[in-house]
Amino acid sequence: MNRIEKAFSLLKENNKKAFVPYIMAGDGGLEVLVDRLVLLERFGATAIEVGVPFSDPVADGPTIQQAGLRALENGTTLKEIISVLEKAREVVTIPIILMTYLNPIYAYGINEFVKDIRQAGVDGCIIPDLPIEEEEMIAPQLEEVQLELIRLVTLTTPLERIKTIASKGRGFLYMVTVKGITGERKEYDEQLYQFLQLVKQVSPIPVMAGFGISNKHQISEITAYCDGVIVGSKVVDLFEQDDLGELENLMSIFKQESNIM
Repeated sequence: MNRIEKAFSLLKENNKKAFVPYIMAGDGGLEVLVDRLVLLERFGATAIEVGVPFSDPVADGPTIQQAGLRALENGTTLKEIISVLEKAREVVTIPIILMTYLNPIYAYGINEFVKDIRQAGVDGCIIPDLPIEEEEMIAPQLEEVQLELIRLVTLTTPLERIKTIASKGRGFLYMVTVKGITGERKEYDEQLYQFLQLVKQVSPIPVMAGFGISNKHQISEITAYCDGVIVGSKVVDLFEQDDLGELENLMSIFKQESNIM
């Protein structure tokens, strides 16, 4: 049982929901990454998703794309990110999940990548452009060293495929809440809540909702049907604006409104 499983097991025991913020490594410079991770843990994050900047993202909306471009302009590399995360692990106790695309992993070398992120204290990976049909290229290596591959399902994923995907993981299932890219949304279709309920019924592991979630009203509604939320664009925006007070307030409101740990 790695840190991700332990965190969600503890939440379940205490009947609480999870809050996972997303940040882009290298946005603002890699020198601020450790401080931001420490800050998010102090503000109440259950785990933290750390994005790796990539020139051709398939899932990222404008806010996260711009953060990725800023990080690339700063010269951020995957190897440097992993090195900084190893330093962060000395002071950060909650799970760290690395979000990257397949090309950077290929360029790095799959076996080398798995070895290095494990040594750095990373607990899992999200690879949006890796379908389950192709995941044998990396999933066994991750599993061997108890690193979790976080898999995604969407509103258009057939039920039987959802069951298959959910049966493979031990951490949590990432439920994409929109038919599109990341970015803040004013409201969600009623279909989302019905679909979340269905996914929750068939998944043997916790279900986390992400994409577009940015306010306490959305949190309250969505977490009635799942185990927690992943918030990216709003967090990235607040760091870019250097509005740490509003970030703390936002996460405090989420914790209060949704019983998030």
